[in-house]
Amino acid sequence: MQKKNFRIVIDGVEYFVEVEEVSGNNPVPAAPVARPVAAAPVVSAAPKPAAPKASGNSISAPLQGNVLDVPVKAGDAVKAGDILVIIEAMKMENEIVAPGDGVIDAVHVNKGDNVRAGDPLISFR
Repeated sequence: MQKKNFRIVIDGVEYFVEVEEVSGNNPVPAAPVARPVAAAPVVSAAPKPAAPKASGNSISAPLQGNVLDVPVKAGDAVKAGDILVIIEAMKMENEIVAPGDGVIDAVHVNKGDNVRAGDPLISFR
């Protein structure tokens, strides 16, 4: 049987493992062997969603998903950090927040809508 060596990073800790390929009929149980190695912190390979894009007086969707909630309506005063829209993407809820203080001018999405990255969500003044 041929053994292969792999490097695995879990929560920023680097492990080197040895894997042996076995045939389907004769599996050979083996105790896992992992050697932690001090390493520099590893940056996650999964890209983080982009921040909401504020262009002029509007907020655009930073990612594609389903609108779960829109807790604001036209005329509402908001402060920086207030939740404007909640978008579900890949079974995760993403809160889109106000970039600054202002008043909601128009809401361009409704609960249950599907949005694509770049679609307008909220206009404010």
